[in-house]
Amino acid sequence: MAITSINPATGKTIKTYDEMTPEQAAAAVAQAHETWRAWRATSFAERVKPMKKTAEMLRKRKDELARLMAVEMGKPLMQGAAEVEKCAWACDYYADNAEKHLTPESIKTDASNSYVAFEPLGVVLAIMPWNFPLWQVYRFAAPALMAGNVGVLKHASNVPGCALVIEEIFNQAGFPEGAFRSLLIGNAQVRAVIEHPLIRAVTLTGSTPAGKAVASEAGAVLKKTVLELGGSDPYLVLEDADLDQAVQTCVNSRLINAGQSCIAAKRFIVVEPVRAAFTERFVALMKTKKMGDPLKEGTDVGPQARHNLRDDLHKQVLASVERGAKLLLGGEVPPGAGAYYPPTVLADVKPGMPAYDEELFGPVAAIIGAKNEEDAVRIANDTIFGLGAAVFTKDTERGERVARKLEAGSTFVNSLVASDPRLPFGGIKESGYGRELGSYGIKEFVNAKTVYVKS
Repeated sequence: MAITSINPATGKTIKTYDEMTPEQAAAAVAQAHETWRAWRATSFAERVKPMKKTAEMLRKRKDELARLMAVEMGKPLMQGAAEVEKCAWACDYYADNAEKHLTPESIKTDASNSYVAFEPLGVVLAIMPWNFPLWQVYRFAAPALMAGNVGVLKHASNVPGCALVIEEIFNQAGFPEGAFRSLLIGNAQVRAVIEHPLIRAVTLTGSTPAGKAVASEAGAVLKKTVLELGGSDPYLVLEDADLDQAVQTCVNSRLINAGQSCIAAKRFIVVEPVRAAFTERFVALMKTKKMGDPLKEGTDVGPQARHNLRDDLHKQVLASVERGAKLLLGGEVPPGAGAYYPPTVLADVKPGMPAYDEELFGPVAAIIGAKNEEDAVRIANDTIFGLGAAVFTKDTERGERVARKLEAGSTFVNSLVASDPRLPFGGIKESGYGRELGSYGIKEFVNAKTVYVKS
């Protein structure tokens, strides 16, 4: 079988790759395990060198990697360059902080010496999506490798070029052969890899249905999992918000990566006193955003990653309009080649509409009216998801108080929701469990081992 990479801006085939056989995939896992047997015994100082080199190589190849992402999944070049820089930042962060995060923790007991040591688990399987094809991988791989683990990657099948270049950079940076392997396999082979006896844990970023399937398969063989899944992030705009700042932030968050982000703003919950003004300014700014070729300078919104994803999004928009939502902007599939979908705004969104109940994975904004702050919080929490949320108000104490009421893994005040290597990132409810990044992320795939010594 073959894995084919298709340019979503043109619909043309980029390259076709041979899929690994089950035997080849199993051999790659076995090689990774053999590498781990030596890698786990290395010092942090030894691990720092190749990780710092990885950051250096990412920055050096930034333009090349941004172009690769643009061609394989449609990300505008400027956004791709920013993604590469963020990957390098994560590598530097864990090179600088891994030893501190994993320092044994002394605990006073009846023993003469008792402490918790943090030791690597072994081979971690990462199942990663196409929307941030470098960042999603590096935010897992940097802490995992610095903790003494090794990784194998099952990347999304539409970004095989990204998968292979990630492995290449780790190898060229000086990590031992087998410390990071990209498995060019389809979804049909994933279960066998999860069940491989040398796989010790699994991390997945993807849709909620995919997370449930992987959690079930991993649970059946007692493999630790971390899941970062879908989201329908609410952005609450209160009556005392700086509307210009709120609108700018909300539009930027909704359109980043053509709206194809788990933590993009998706539901804009606006209290009645400012709903009309917010909506008018929001639509006006959305109109200015340029959709087009991701390789051209000035493009704000590239194509959706695949035609079927674009078509599914359009069906959600149509169904929402049929059930009473008002279409204020966009909502039409443009003619011509490419999986493009324009910036779209829906107003008067209510329960029972896909725009209210489901994740809209594209440049479609749902504006929902709320009576007051209490009602806005109720609406924000009225979802199966719990990944990120934001609130806008000039009263930061109020904003913090509201943020604490929102059911999400990350809550931001007067800022768009974003991941940061220094802070834990992940969701609750059907947005998953476990954490990536920060000190919490690096401890997900270690054995917190109690050591008790009595003299």
